[in-house]
Amino acid sequence: MLGLYPTWFEPGVGSGWIIGFIATIHVLFSHASVGGAVLFAWLANYAVRRDKPAYLAFIRRYGLFLLIFSYVLGSITGPGIWFAATIASPRGISALIHSFVWLWASEWVFFVIEVIGVYLLVYLAGRVDPRTHTRISIIFGLASVATLLVIVGILSFMLWPGQADWHQTGGVLNAFFGENTFAQMTARFMFMLTITGVVGGMVAGRIADREEKAMIARVLSGAGILGVIGGWLAFRWYMTTLPDIAYETMATRLPESFGMMMAASIGVSVLYFLVTAWKPQVLRPWLAGVMTVVILVLGLAPEETAREIVRKPWVAGQYVYGNQLVGRDVPALGIRSELPLMAEKGVLATHPFMPEHLRKVTPENEVEAGRALALTLCSNCHSLTSTGMRPLESFFPADADRAFLADYLGAGLYRGHSVYMPPVPLPEAERGALAAYIESILPKKGAAK
Repeated sequence: MLGLYPTWFEPGVGSGWIIGFIATIHVLFSHASVGGAVLFAWLANYAVRRDKPAYLAFIRRYGLFLLIFSYVLGSITGPGIWFAATIASPRGISALIHSFVWLWASEWVFFVIEVIGVYLLVYLAGRVDPRTHTRISIIFGLASVATLLVIVGILSFMLWPGQADWHQTGGVLNAFFGENTFAQMTARFMFMLTITGVVGGMVAGRIADREEKAMIARVLSGAGILGVIGGWLAFRWYMTTLPDIAYETMATRLPESFGMMMAASIGVSVLYFLVTAWKPQVLRPWLAGVMTVVILVLGLAPEETAREIVRKPWVAGQYVYGNQLVGRDVPALGIRSELPLMAEKGVLATHPFMPEHLRKVTPENEVEAGRALALTLCSNCHSLTSTGMRPLESFFPADADRAFLADYLGAGLYRGHSVYMPPVPLPEAERGALAAYIESILPKKGAAK
């Protein structure tokens, strides 16, 4: 039997958009928290050495803001990602847990230290001596960066294992550490400085004292400009670490607006930081809030979308496909590709959760069986309705007939020659059923979606 789970099908926007929306919002909250932690560590140390109590006061105010912005909201969206990703891609999540369970456990330890640290920073400000407060800030910053490193290593594995021979050798460190890990770590760290420079403006904009406001605004602007410039350089480094297949995918699947949106995000960010450094009094909470949304829409959302696109058709370690099938042998883990079984016996007969009346294709259930195949093999990346992500009906001409569709399913798609898509080696009867279903949803048929 294939090791598949039931498929979560969301007919409105699709599971991909739901995960993407939650994840993008969560990245904003989480990156603001880590960037804030690094800023706090530097500010606290600088404040003690230079006798700048205004910086310590800002840490307390900003820390109180982060408790809500990052730690409360982030603690809602974080489990939201887990829930959505687990039901949308259970085998992908399973692959990550089996490979990194203890690293993920260590990330939670660092996260607990981080949460305790932000509470201590806020509620012990002015109640302990400055040097103790500085030590708390440094521990808080280091714990935050540690959570970043663990998560980035796992995200990098989703694109490509750290070492090219990991499938043969195994080993958690071989899976975790690679050039892409450090390039992505650097890029995300720089983005954290950028978003901290913006989000911090929501707090700095409320400072009444002009001199204090100018000091804080310029610190935030400096962090932001460093993040933008460093992020651009890190992004160029990151691009050199991508596998060749990722470049092919980007060339054919990235939205045409991606480059323009990223350039606009960089340009607007630099302008914002230069203006707030030159004229700190223009900084207002509403302006920082608007700028946060601009970066979210023009920078963060396209970047996260691109990161998801470049790893297709895989979702974990170059061995689990987006449709949850295992697509290659992993001798080190005793895992074997499921494609030969799929080609020999099909999906309907080997899917553990397939309804019994669909186990075999018949003239009476052909379209229904085809829909079950489309749900299993296609719906993670293609919407089966006219809305949502990459609607399946939009990839075929309206006048396509069953013979044309069956030929396509038995040619390039069968052998995996379609960029961005996994091979789908279905037996002839199941190819015919899938072709019948696709024909039924094409606009010319007028069938209910």
